[in-house]
Amino acid sequence: MQNVPVVIVGGGLSGLYAAFLLEQKGIDYILIEARDRLGGRITVAKSSVAQNASSQSINHEKSNDGFDLGPSWFWPEYQPQLSSLIEALGLPRFAQFEEGDMMVERAANQPPVRMQGCKSEPPSMRLVGGMAALIEALYARLDASCIMTGQTVRQLNKTPQHIEVQSEDSSGHVTRHVTTFRAQHVLLALPPRLVEGRIVFQPALPQDLSEQWRETATWMAPHAKYVAVYESPFWRDAGLSGAARSAIGPLTEINDASTLEGDGALFGFFGVPAQVRQSVSDTVLKEHCRAQLVRLFGEQASTPKAEYLKDWAQDPLTAMPTDASGNGQHAVAPPSKPKKGVWQDCLTGCGSEWSAQFPGYVAGAMDAATVAIQSLPADIFCQ
Repeated sequence: MQNVPVVIVGGGLSGLYAAFLLEQKGIDYILIEARDRLGGRITVAKSSVAQNASSQSINHEKSNDGFDLGPSWFWPEYQPQLSSLIEALGLPRFAQFEEGDMMVERAANQPPVRMQGCKSEPPSMRLVGGMAALIEALYARLDASCIMTGQTVRQLNKTPQHIEVQSEDSSGHVTRHVTTFRAQHVLLALPPRLVEGRIVFQPALPQDLSEQWRETATWMAPHAKYVAVYESPFWRDAGLSGAARSAIGPLTEINDASTLEGDGALFGFFGVPAQVRQSVSDTVLKEHCRAQLVRLFGEQASTPKAEYLKDWAQDPLTAMPTDASGNGQHAVAPPSKPKKGVWQDCLTGCGSEWSAQFPGYVAGAMDAATVAIQSLPADIFCQ
């Protein structure tokens, strides 16, 4: 067994930022991530990697052609901490394209109508290369030897002296190798519902806290996104912003996802419930999406050079079965730590849903991680 002051469970933005803050304070840690990549719900498709793919693997090579399959936007005026980090990391940003008219579908028996577009105020901002550029930049500043991917934390055991963190190889091998760490404090950089449903606590968490975590909806978990990539943003030539709203679907909200200099792209959120999506093949879903884009933007939309579909409800490292029937709204942050019992003062939730300010948002991941590090017991800093 390896002894370490802090174990971070989860390698999304909250986990990586917590590691970044710990390194600044000179505190040793181990970060354990179940996926074979970092970023969590921040993931991008690379148009140069695959054509007509339904799923993507993310590496750590820098690229300027990322298409976000998770969160896409941030708002510097509302989220100054996130904006400051992006600036400090030297990541270029650009405003979401919103020039021109938008398209609206109101009913199946009516053709789409063109309407004056709406601009966000303050403007929604995007990162060159997609949000994964933030993950790549943070990872580059961390000690890679402290980060383990492809390891799933299954159980936390509390002893009088420490917490035993048990993880196992999640690569799908028949023989699974179990690794155990002894930590003084564990940071849970996962959605609360996932923590409660996927990790065994010995002894059990306080019942009221466990229920609150279980009832906290995970942002993105009920959602699915579709991205169509084209040689150029042809809709702009017609004075369209690429934005559309539809009461017909399958996509209810569509926006321009083009890169700053390069491919044109459109992305949309599905309005089809998760249970229905799971009964239809990706091929059929993509056919319906293309047909809708043709209705809205013309025949040029029928032949994207690449398509990407990410259904978060079918991602077991994001969603629990309960999430499939969720309404997709941002949840109210639950308590981040036990206030009684043996787990008091040694366990803290720091995933985005635990942010009181921005629950579920990218900025919430940073906020929750910051609060968690600030609230660590004093003896952690003395080791």
